[in-house]
Amino acid sequence: MSRAATLLFAIIAYAIFFATFLYLIIFVGDLSIDPLRPLTVDSGPEAPPLTAAIIDLALIALFGLQHSVMARPAFKAKWTRIVPPPAERSVFVLAASAALIVLFLGWRPIENVVWSLNPITHPIINDLIWLVFWAGWLMVLVSTFLINHFELFGLQQAWFNLRGRQAAKPELRQPLFYKWVAHPLYSGFFMAFWATPEMTAGHLLLAVGMSAYMLTAIRYEERALTVLFGDDYRRYRSGVGGLVPRFRRTTS
Repeated sequence: MSRAATLLFAIIAYAIFFATFLYLIIFVGDLSIDPLRPLTVDSGPEAPPLTAAIIDLALIALFGLQHSVMARPAFKAKWTRIVPPPAERSVFVLAASAALIVLFLGWRPIENVVWSLNPITHPIINDLIWLVFWAGWLMVLVSTFLINHFELFGLQQAWFNLRGRQAAKPELRQPLFYKWVAHPLYSGFFMAFWATPEMTAGHLLLAVGMSAYMLTAIRYEERALTVLFGDDYRRYRSGVGGLVPRFRRTTS
């Protein structure tokens, strides 16, 4: 693959990712777009509850498996014998987008209501929940830029390859959210998946499944960062919360 083709591939993969990310917001929030009625966590092809739960769990597992396997250093070492290293991250991004698209298309809603908040009788609480929902997605997006958005999604690697540049050595930085929590990107996803005024059984299944995946991913991510940064990361991690800020009492 030529350098220009690698960059073009990275741009296409990024565009597909960004469209998928925007649709994920619609999917999780069960948002309608008139006159369209998109597939969401609570609207789509019907199936008996048990069948729907089995299908949905399989889709969540497929997404988690794709992320977990392709993110492992051992897999990357073998994978880059086939895929050019500058395109490796873009292939990962494209595969992740494909896994999400399969989830969107295959998802089967389970309509049983776990909790429901009437916006007429509880308007303030309803609005606060939606505020948390949108704040979560904003935190996710901002966090990607804090840790280098374009590297995270493969564009920087392809651009540097085109220019014949080498990426700088990774630095352990703590911008903005990272001063208080080690994983603000995951914090944002937790907020987005769980903040809803009406929680159906299907939505709850999605939230629990994705939460379980993220908690597992955090463990592997912290191991990798400890290997990369050593004691510097251990000291940083001991001083901040994981998903929520850690407030310590001050002694006089």
